[in-house]
Amino acid sequence: MEQETVNHQMMGYDRTSTMFSPDGRLLQVEYAKKTIRQGSTAIGMVCKEGVLLLTDKRFANRLIVGESVEKLFQIDGHLGATISGFVSDGRILIEKARIRAQQHRVTYDEPIDVLELVRGICDMKQWFTQVGGARPFGVSILFGGVDEDGESKLFATEPSGIFFQYKAVAIGEGEVEVSNILDKEYKDGMSFNEGISLAMRALRKVLGKDFDINRISAAFVGVDDKKYRKIELNELKKIIK
Repeated sequence: MEQETVNHQMMGYDRTSTMFSPDGRLLQVEYAKKTIRQGSTAIGMVCKEGVLLLTDKRFANRLIVGESVEKLFQIDGHLGATISGFVSDGRILIEKARIRAQQHRVTYDEPIDVLELVRGICDMKQWFTQVGGARPFGVSILFGGVDEDGESKLFATEPSGIFFQYKAVAIGEGEVEVSNILDKEYKDGMSFNEGISLAMRALRKVLGKDFDINRISAAFVGVDDKKYRKIELNELKKIIK
């Protein structure tokens, strides 16, 4: 596989996102996926009480003010997101998602369905894989929210524009290892506290000595009130203590 990639590079198939290699691959999209695997770890999980989003705010420099690093975003009152990969790409897509949610609320006087929002953002992602002179968005986004009918929904989006709905999912650094832990330990109907504990155990195991609870940010969208809220650090520490 590595030799095939080298040959494709020599023939120029990796220089544009609009050119398929002879074996049907878009190498720029594959490079974007590799970029995401170098990003900070993010976890999404559906719990009995709603949807949990949790991310590691990995700092590139110890002098950076931690509060200035934002990787959790409120899209609408009932919907949040977290990202992994190029934060700048993610910020643009988050702004697009917020505008789309606002437009839907103003037009129809109701909150946008999570699936409808995800489909719109992924349509934009896919468009940038077939336009000359552009590159794919180098970011994956986890969208989590609660629809008007009270159903909790969690989606993961990829640079190609594809998306899937999950009960629990991880993106970014250690994605495979965290996903394996979630696959073994996640159970339907887990409580909010159980979800937080599982996510933190997975991060601690995968990140090892680099794990620092002070770098962890979390948010939750509840089924009862359908409202997005940030989870304070003290609350996280209390749950896992």
